[in-house]
Amino acid sequence: MIISHKYKFIFLKTNKTAGTSIEIALSGVCGDDDIISPISPEDEKTRSEPGYRGPQHHLASAREYGIVDVARLLVKGRKKNRFYNHMPASEVKALIPDGTWNNYYKFCFERNPWDRMISLYYWRCKTEPRPSITQFIDSGALKRLKRKGLELYSIDGQIAVDKVCRFENIAAELESIRTQLGITEKLELPHAKSRFRKDKRNYRDILDEEQKTRIADMFSDEIKLMGYEF
Repeated sequence: MIISHKYKFIFLKTNKTAGTSIEIALSGVCGDDDIISPISPEDEKTRSEPGYRGPQHHLASAREYGIVDVARLLVKGRKKNRFYNHMPASEVKALIPDGTWNNYYKFCFERNPWDRMISLYYWRCKTEPRPSITQFIDSGALKRLKRKGLELYSIDGQIAVDKVCRFENIAAELESIRTQLGITEKLELPHAKSRFRKDKRNYRDILDEEQKTRIADMFSDEIKLMGYEF
């Protein structure tokens, strides 16, 4: 996630919506005081190649450390993040001034849930033998996806962002955001994480009727919100 004081925006990063690529692109226009959460080491390498900013102002202060946090620091050298990847709106709101939350432009991305679930399946199950898609759904995958989607950009059941952008129109959406925020630089999207999926079939050619229905039931709010169809 990113909080940009330079351009007065808050980007909430949902899961399997090209969030890492969007975050890397936005990092390229951030200023010295902006908050940028860390991503994976491999993705940080992608972010650093064009000279974009890496993680900054994301660490917790010493007074925010608990016993477990101290133990992790001493044993593993792992510092505590105050702001982190896929951080929900409720936690971000609780950590920043009301004026910042209320006045900054908040946005995220959403994706057709059937397509999004297939993307998660191939991301989590990179190698053969893979579980079946039904087994993957039974493992709680849909609930995990929901937590890093609608539940991430909602607070008490209400949408907490100014705009929910469409993954399917990512280039146009980013251009609209760039204009809205007065960003002069073009937002260049890298191809982060896309290399893992070899099966390029459309989700309609992969999901059976039962799987289609289970996904529709779990993501009925998203389908209604965005007008998605199978």
